[in-house]
Amino acid sequence: MHDSSSVGELAKRLRSELDRYSPGGKLPSSRAIVERFRVSPVTVSRALAQLAAEGLVVTRPGAGVFRAEPAAPAAPAGDTSWQEVTLSADAAAELVPRSVDASGVLATLAAPPPGVIEFNGGYLDPALQPGQAMAAALARAGRRPGAWGRPPVDGLPELREWFARGIGGAVTAAEVLITAGGQSALTTALRALAPPGAPVLVESPTYPGMLAIARAAGLRPVPVPVDTDGVRPRLLEAAFRATGARVFVCQPLFQNPTGAVLSAERRPEVLRIAREAGAFVIEDDFVRRLVHEDAGPLPRPLSSDDPDGVVVHVCSLTKATSPSFRVSALAARGPVLERLRAIQVVDHFFVPRPLQEAALELVGSPAWPRHLRAVAGELKERRDAMSAALRLRLPELTVEHIPAGGYNLWVRLPDGADEAAFASAALRAGVAVAPGRPYFAAEPPAGHVRLSFAAVPGVREITEGVRRLRAACDEVLNLR
Repeated sequence: MHDSSSVGELAKRLRSELDRYSPGGKLPSSRAIVERFRVSPVTVSRALAQLAAEGLVVTRPGAGVFRAEPAAPAAPAGDTSWQEVTLSADAAAELVPRSVDASGVLATLAAPPPGVIEFNGGYLDPALQPGQAMAAALARAGRRPGAWGRPPVDGLPELREWFARGIGGAVTAAEVLITAGGQSALTTALRALAPPGAPVLVESPTYPGMLAIARAAGLRPVPVPVDTDGVRPRLLEAAFRATGARVFVCQPLFQNPTGAVLSAERRPEVLRIAREAGAFVIEDDFVRRLVHEDAGPLPRPLSSDDPDGVVVHVCSLTKATSPSFRVSALAARGPVLERLRAIQVVDHFFVPRPLQEAALELVGSPAWPRHLRAVAGELKERRDAMSAALRLRLPELTVEHIPAGGYNLWVRLPDGADEAAFASAALRAGVAVAPGRPYFAAEPPAGHVRLSFAAVPGVREITEGVRRLRAACDEVLNLR
C-alpha cells in the first residue's frame, strides 16, 4: 500500500523520531524502514520526500538521508495594515470597482470534511476519471521527441486540429488557440472583448466562476433570464438595447446550473441579435463530453453555424478527465483572434508542452471513446438515482428540468425557505451542497441549491446523501 493515508502515517511516525538524531545525523536506510514498518518502498520514498519538503531531512544521492540543520528562527511579523488603504484607493477612480471574490468558485473546489457526502463538487469523482489512461498517456508523452521543449505559443498543431474537428463547421486549426483550462480561456476572452467598466450580458442563473472573472476585471454583469430552452431571445435583445453591451456569455449546451439546452429555434435568433448589436457571443461549451447515455444527437456548437465571427468558442478536456488535466481551446475568426492570441501570450506564454502531448496521446488512444461511453452510462444512472430519490424523499423540492448531460440537478427550495440555512443544515447532516445565490448576478427569484451527482463514488452515496438532506429540510422548514 502507498496511498496518501499510509504515506502520511509513516511521515508522522518518522517525524516523531527525528529527535533521536543530531543535526546532520544519518537516518536508517530505506530498506530498514521498509522492513521495520512493513510498508512498500514507494511509501517510504514518498514519506521521506514529504519530510524533505518540510525541511526536516536532507537526501544525498548515494549517501542516504540525514536530519537537516535546525531552521533559522522566523522573522517577527510586520505591520501590513497599510495595505488596506492601498488596495482600496484605486476603487475611487474606477467606473465599476473591481471585486475579487472567489467564494462562489471555492464552493465547488473545496474538499468537504471527512464523512461528508460531496454534492457540491464540479468534477468527476476519481472512480469516473480515466486515471489509468491519463497515466499511460502522460508516460508516452514524456517519451515523445522534444516533449520538454518549448511549444508553439498557439499550441501544438495536431492538438489544435483535433479541437477544430470537434467544434466542426468551417472552424480550422489556424483559428484555435490552446489554453490552460476553461477558466483561463474565459478570462482571456473577457479581457479581450470588454474594457473595464463595460457591461457584459450573462445568463441568469450562470456559472459563478465567470461572474467572478467579470467582476475581478471591473466589468458589470447584467443578467438575462434562461428557461428550459436556454436564454430568452426577447429579453436578450432588450438587454443589448438597454445597456449597449458588446459581449454576451452563454452556455448553450447543458447550461450550468440549470442543465438547459438552447433550442433549435432560439440558436439563430441569439446569433442574429448579437450580430445586429455589433456584439460578440462567448460560447462556453464546457460539458459537451459529459453527455448522458439517453441524450440522443447533440446540437452543434454555435460557432459551427457562425460564418461572421460573432462567436468566440471555449471548450475543454478538463470536465471529462480530471481537474488537473487543464487543457482547453479558444476558437475565433477575424481580427479578434489576434487580440486573443496577444493576451494569451502576455498572460501565460503557452500551455506546458508535456500536458499538450499527453492530451494528444489520450484523445488518440482507444481508451478515450471507451471512457466517454462508460461515463455517459454512469452519469445517466446517477442522474436517475438522484432525481428518483428526491421525488421519493423530498417532494417539497422542485427539479424543473432533468438534463441529458452535465453532472448536476438545479433544485428550487420551497417559497420562503432560507437557502443559507438549508446549506448549513445540510452540512450538519453530512452533505455539502452548493447554495444557489452565487449563480445569480442580481437578486435571485427564489432559493436554490445545486446538487452534483458526479463528484461522489456511486449511487449508494447519492441515495444516502438525499436521505440525509431529508433531515436538513425538516430542520429548515420547521423554522419557518
